[in-house]
Amino acid sequence: MSIPFLFTGPQDAPFTLLLAHGSGAPMDSPAMNAAASALAAEGLRIARFEFAYMAARRSESSRRPPPKAETLIPEFEAAVAALGAKGPLVIGGKSMGGRVASMAADRLHGKGRAAGLLCLGYPFHPPEKPAQLRTAHLMTLETPTLICQGTRDPFGTVDEVPGYGLPERIEILWLEDGDHDLKPRKSISGFSAADHLATMAKAVKAWTGTL
Repeated sequence: MSIPFLFTGPQDAPFTLLLAHGSGAPMDSPAMNAAASALAAEGLRIARFEFAYMAARRSESSRRPPPKAETLIPEFEAAVAALGAKGPLVIGGKSMGGRVASMAADRLHGKGRAAGLLCLGYPFHPPEKPAQLRTAHLMTLETPTLICQGTRDPFGTVDEVPGYGLPERIEILWLEDGDHDLKPRKSISGFSAADHLATMAKAVKAWTGTL
């Protein structure tokens, strides 16, 4: 089965980022479009794809709920194979997409097929359920990782995440007053959504230089 990719950024970029969407919105959602545009502006090539359940929503009237994240690992690995990136590849995604990538990361990294992992708004726990942590596999993660997180993200705030004891190889970029889409309240933070996306993209570009 062929996988339709959505590309943004220069074809000759030194790094390609393969990004998956979150649980409830497609690969071309406003948040994904904005993030991809910001990353492309830093000279990175972004390839987006959809898991089968989300792709089915485009052609079916029913809204299929997302399956359990771990069941999507084979689809992410299939997307890596189908993409066939020539240069270094960073895998990741927004929210659930980044979580799925994080569960596939070490196997792909160990095979030399992924240089790093990028998570945009990692879902450390479901909103209002801080005890239901999704961090066990992160504790042993060997893949170089960058997580870009808003400080007020209901899936893991700046007050919660530092207490998880994540390994030092997982770097976290905190974006002041950002929500799950990294968007701040300008009247409170003094920053705009565009400001935070530009900061995120510059940090990702600098981080890829360390891989």
